[in-house]
Amino acid sequence: MTAQRDFAGPDLVFEAKDPDFTVPNDLLVGGKSWDASDNARFAVLDPATGNEVASVASATPEDAVRAVEVATAAMPAWAGAAPRHRAGVLRRAFDLMTERAENFARLISIENGKAVADARAEVAYAAEFFRWYAEEAVRVPGGLQTAPSGSSRILVLRQPVGVALLVTPWNFPAAMITRKIGPALAAGCSVVVKPASDTPLTALALGALLTEAGVPDGVVNVMPARRSGAVVSAMLAMPAVRKLSFTGSTEVGRTLLAQAADRVVNCSMELGGNAPFLVLADADLDEAVAGAMIAKMRNGGEACTAANRFYVHSSVADAFSGRLADAMSGLRIGPGAEEATQLGPLINPAAVQTVAGLVTDAVGKGADVLTGGHPIQRPGYFYAPTVLDRVPADADILRQEIFGPVAPVVRFDDVADAIAMANDAEYGLVSYVYTGDLAVGLRVSEQLESGMVGLNRAVVSDPAAPFGGVKQSGLGREGGQEGLLEYTETKYVATGW
Repeated sequence: MTAQRDFAGPDLVFEAKDPDFTVPNDLLVGGKSWDASDNARFAVLDPATGNEVASVASATPEDAVRAVEVATAAMPAWAGAAPRHRAGVLRRAFDLMTERAENFARLISIENGKAVADARAEVAYAAEFFRWYAEEAVRVPGGLQTAPSGSSRILVLRQPVGVALLVTPWNFPAAMITRKIGPALAAGCSVVVKPASDTPLTALALGALLTEAGVPDGVVNVMPARRSGAVVSAMLAMPAVRKLSFTGSTEVGRTLLAQAADRVVNCSMELGGNAPFLVLADADLDEAVAGAMIAKMRNGGEACTAANRFYVHSSVADAFSGRLADAMSGLRIGPGAEEATQLGPLINPAAVQTVAGLVTDAVGKGADVLTGGHPIQRPGYFYAPTVLDRVPADADILRQEIFGPVAPVVRFDDVADAIAMANDAEYGLVSYVYTGDLAVGLRVSEQLESGMVGLNRAVVSDPAAPFGGVKQSGLGREGGQEGLLEYTETKYVATGW
């Protein structure tokens, strides 16, 4: 690394409401901005136009090693700080992020493309992880009991796991970071964040905010990089890294798990999803359609929790599909930063190609297009909101995470068949069920193979709740007390008196 300096800001194409809002555009290590050791940089693009909005330093593996060394040196003092002190720093981070919420929302809209209303919701959600873990930092559990034989005492302690490597995705550039940093800092860990190269600016702004909130230099370090694989591998190879928390695709997660196995690194994995959305015959269709719009279209469908497969009872399928198509076709499309926009662009051209390919395959196999079904010809990376009806079982769109504004509808006559189809996937992150009978809904929820279920509810994420999936959707949980314990190791002390 070269050219250590105080925080520098890029020439961003967006207006910050607060002149003190700091957005570094270099590596953040030890509380300072650094150039990459080879001076490499990469462009951050606005998905609504394809234009460059900033140039960001691209870390090398050598830079990553240095970041881990700095985090290692900083951790003992942070781990030894009073829980109340760590809680106070996190609470200050919550206050600062809340004060600057509009700045963060506009920054997210520029580099991610999401509608500014969605971005505001993400910022509010992201900040809550700082507040929740400020409250949990003073409640790390332990235990003391007498051994059954009476010969000793069993003392159980929870201690910080060690330096944590946090690898985060582009689709929620604030929330996926705070959901990891919050519990890591509460537990007493230092961290190195490797943000997605499509959206590094939000991560760097969060790093600057945490420094301002009182996080000691070196406890939070941010390593943007285009050479993601080499940079992450270099850090995983270091003995000081004892925790890997990754949010992203199942394919990449498998690769990282294999690398982590070499050193038996503690891993949390929040991986892919292919969420089923079940509409039973007695469902309130107004609520079901409203819920479908939220579960499908949050972040334009670019979410691991997005409803991907709609299983609708035949008796209500025409009405549901028609209403959903009407709602989807009425969305206002445009650049995410524009106030009137309800649906922004996809993240990059490859995302548009993937969505278009899935729709083409489904239509070729017999699906009906009720609305949309095509890319939008305008600057940027836009795809029309789409509803497909009577999607055949062999369509690729039912097997692959869509990550776009497309809702494929499959009809069923028997609830048992709907459950079987819903469970016929390698993923098991979240499921949604709409029914007028709570008892039926709970029975169906128990039978669905997913880590979370939204029962007559389209939003499941909550900082106080354990977020995570089963099967190929991941390992471990984020949020709630479980999320804090992911950053601790259990120590048992045998003693007596």
